[in-house]
Amino acid sequence: MNAGGPQRRHIGVSEAHRPEVSTLRNYVGGSWRPAGDVEALADVDPASGETVALVPLSGAAEVRTAVEAARAAQPGWREVPPQRRARAVLALRDGLLKRREELVALVSADMGKTLEDADGEVGRGIESVESAAAIPHLLKGEMLEGVAAGVDVELVRQPVGVVGAITPFNFPAMIPLWFLPYAIACGNSFLLKPSEQDPRPAELIVEIVDSVEEIPPGVVNLVHGGRAAVTAILEDPGIDAVSFVGRAETARIVAEGAVRTGKRVQALGGAKNSLVVMPDADLGQAMPAIMGSAFGAAGQRCLAGSVCVVVGDETRRTEVREALVEAASKLTIGPGDDPATDVCPMVSAAARDKVAEAIDRAASNGANLLLDGRGDAGPADTILGPTIAVAGDPESELSRDELFGPLLTVVEVNDLNAAIEFLNGSRYGNAGAIFTQSGAAARQYRYGAEAGMLGVNVGVPAPVAWFPFSGWKDSIDGDLHANGSDAVRFYTREKVITSRW
Repeated sequence: MNAGGPQRRHIGVSEAHRPEVSTLRNYVGGSWRPAGDVEALADVDPASGETVALVPLSGAAEVRTAVEAARAAQPGWREVPPQRRARAVLALRDGLLKRREELVALVSADMGKTLEDADGEVGRGIESVESAAAIPHLLKGEMLEGVAAGVDVELVRQPVGVVGAITPFNFPAMIPLWFLPYAIACGNSFLLKPSEQDPRPAELIVEIVDSVEEIPPGVVNLVHGGRAAVTAILEDPGIDAVSFVGRAETARIVAEGAVRTGKRVQALGGAKNSLVVMPDADLGQAMPAIMGSAFGAAGQRCLAGSVCVVVGDETRRTEVREALVEAASKLTIGPGDDPATDVCPMVSAAARDKVAEAIDRAASNGANLLLDGRGDAGPADTILGPTIAVAGDPESELSRDELFGPLLTVVEVNDLNAAIEFLNGSRYGNAGAIFTQSGAAARQYRYGAEAGMLGVNVGVPAPVAWFPFSGWKDSIDGDLHANGSDAVRFYTREKVITSRW
């Protein structure tokens, strides 16, 4: 994943009041407020290149104001019984369902992904809200009586306090909805800092929160910004826990910064996911799954399959290469709001350039480009077509680095042991998948693969919201993941009481 992302054009304050585009506002203490005299950033439509909004780059002062509002609201919110907090979360779900189409369209317009992808993202976010509504059950503690004469021991879960969330560009609706419902259901107050590249879906989510009477002012707050806002969240003593999704390098910085200031942290990092194609795999079934995994959302997913590990002899390797090129060549490239589009624009011209430059380097170093998507970059310089390259070196940049674009690297090995060894050689451990008709191969893979989310004949092994999003290795800094029981454990502190009567 990528939080913060490439630098984009800055706009001076005097330019930030142009009538044709609006400047987004922060949401603090139950009201929408201008960020003040701060610099603004252009929110650019990835398909057209047009500026659609201005994003204020809030700093420490704006974060501090939001934290104060959150701290003031949290004690009263904690006193609300869990079942009533659950009803508030259900009211949020109802509001999201009523405005689902609007949110889907905004995700597509702001991030660039297809409407189908955007609808799937919003649906997964709503699942998280539904899962968090089970909080009266999920918050239950434990009790053991009679540990000694007249002595009982009880464990209870209590909210951590104020939660700060820093979310990435590639899932501008789903990832805020990973964090927000669980955090407030557990009795915390919440401060959201969405990606400055596409913050409008997060603003709409908070607008829906504002319409929920059961959620008091100050429980949910929104601050727009970039690096300065992130630094302020990490340093502000009024924030007790930080949830983050982004690049692995940034996740490590966030984790270290949060720990340095005594905060609990879950920092989900990047990925380089491998899709293993066994000799017995049904290519008719595997190819659509691989295409969706590698090129859906232009490869800008932390669950994207960016390496295809082909197991077999030269005949099989040729067969898979030809099938990959044939399938990818049929994909339609275009704007996300066109129902015919399979591969959408990348989020920015800088993001597209980064991947294109990696393809340039690989080609000059001897990689075999089976399909080259470098061509017309479109009106916003964000289009990169599906690209498939056979790696000359399985330890190359194309094979090992998170490049985050519509680029599929082919690595060829002799057997499943070698495929698993390649997968486990990655610094990342987010996800992987195997395509096979053999139960024995599937079991060997699921037992030996060092990744937290695995698919068997499934290209994007995204767990439903009742299970944690459980990356391993450099794909996470921290012990507790997003969603499921891990979310409840992260947003609460355990207290153990020993009593004698």
